[in-house]
Amino acid sequence: MHIFVTGATGWVGSAVVKDLIEAGHRVSGLARSKEKAAALAATGAHAVEGGLGDAAILQRAAGQADAVIHTAFRHDFVHGPLDQDFSSFMESAAEDQRVIALLGEVLAGSDRPLLVTSGLAGLPPGATEADRPSAVVPRKSESTARTLAERGVRAATVRLAPSVHGVGDRGFIPLLARLARETGVSAYLEDGGNCWSGVYRDDAARVYRLALESGTTESAYHAVADEAIPFRQIAETIGRNLGLPFEARPREHFGWFAGMAGSNMAASSARTRAVLGWRPVGPDLLSDLEQADYYA
Repeated sequence: MHIFVTGATGWVGSAVVKDLIEAGHRVSGLARSKEKAAALAATGAHAVEGGLGDAAILQRAAGQADAVIHTAFRHDFVHGPLDQDFSSFMESAAEDQRVIALLGEVLAGSDRPLLVTSGLAGLPPGATEADRPSAVVPRKSESTARTLAERGVRAATVRLAPSVHGVGDRGFIPLLARLARETGVSAYLEDGGNCWSGVYRDDAARVYRLALESGTTESAYHAVADEAIPFRQIAETIGRNLGLPFEARPREHFGWFAGMAGSNMAASSARTRAVLGWRPVGPDLLSDLEQADYYA
């Protein structure tokens, strides 16, 4: 297949591109600068220079592909100060919703699939692929894909674990390590019994490819390897590797991240494993966090 990938130079998207190319697919990827486009072209993909705000470029590239994978999402807020307001995330969520709708317009009336990316927020603990997120979740990736599917677009969602881990991780685990360094304590909320799921980056990437190759028969897939890791264990592992204590702290300690730090974002991937034949082979999250390179 010829597959168009947004976020093709990002943490998840670049792994998806690599996996697709190694499996023999042809990839076009969105890159928002000449430098990123050059790096993407060096992997064997065709670089499409542009950003999420370039509607014409997005729709042209999607129209020329056999399938579209949307992994792009601006995570600038993750790297910013923890005392910021939530407006940056809301702007990213609104942009994401617009892009999914644009991609759906191009694919309407065809049998070409669209895979969008979401997370586990708003789902009940231990959620299965059949569960739906709460309507109050501000990120509307999945609900937008479902609306497209109701209109006949072959759209589905890959739900990522809150930690898509590996050395070079740019997500929530590095944020927790940064907070621990800044405050001198690796913290958790209350008893730290709320659980997160985890998945190794390359294992997550393979879910996207297998979903396309299997015909995109499901409305949601779970890229989840470790189904339920108590948050306290994550904090303990980070603290031990940084030589810092791990202790409970109030919500104020976490700033805007408190909602995530105290959430249960744990899910089953039994259905995904059964329908795709997906078997995670990478290290589990806690083992991965024992690597010194994670804290370099």
